[in-house]
Amino acid sequence: MWYYYGMDFSHFDRIVVHRIKKIAEPFARGALFIIFFWFGLLKVLGISPADPLVEALLKTTMPFMSFDVFRVFFGMYEMVIGLAFLVVGFERLAIALLLPHMVTTFMPLVLLPNETWASVLVPTFIGQYSIKNLIIIALALSIAAHLHPMALEKKTRKKK
Repeated sequence: MWYYYGMDFSHFDRIVVHRIKKIAEPFARGALFIIFFWFGLLKVLGISPADPLVEALLKTTMPFMSFDVFRVFFGMYEMVIGLAFLVVGFERLAIALLLPHMVTTFMPLVLLPNETWASVLVPTFIGQYSIKNLIIIALALSIAAHLHPMALEKKTRKKK
């Protein structure tokens, strides 16, 4: 069928893959920006649906800290992650900030099992919310895979 339109399927496939490669990284950056900035802003404004989970985790891990102060700090932290993913050149900062954030978001699976597990290997909706962060990690890794090693970046700048 493809042949009738003047190209075979492999030619069409190459065109599609080439176009996807052009948009994949900007789309990934935009998606991570939206997720982190938006969800962070909801925390800063005190209207995040994740607030009860964050508060329960905070009481378990740092009961001495005020939830209202932590919520604003955590929300701003997420907003910075989002902005760092959006701005070319700040990917390493974004990933460095993402690491402790991901550890924190997986903690409820261990520290709050009554809220995150319905039964063995059956997560609650909140548990699914934590587990889906594996997608965020994969997306961040795909952005990192397109970075040039810093040593190469310095050599390239010196040659110019």
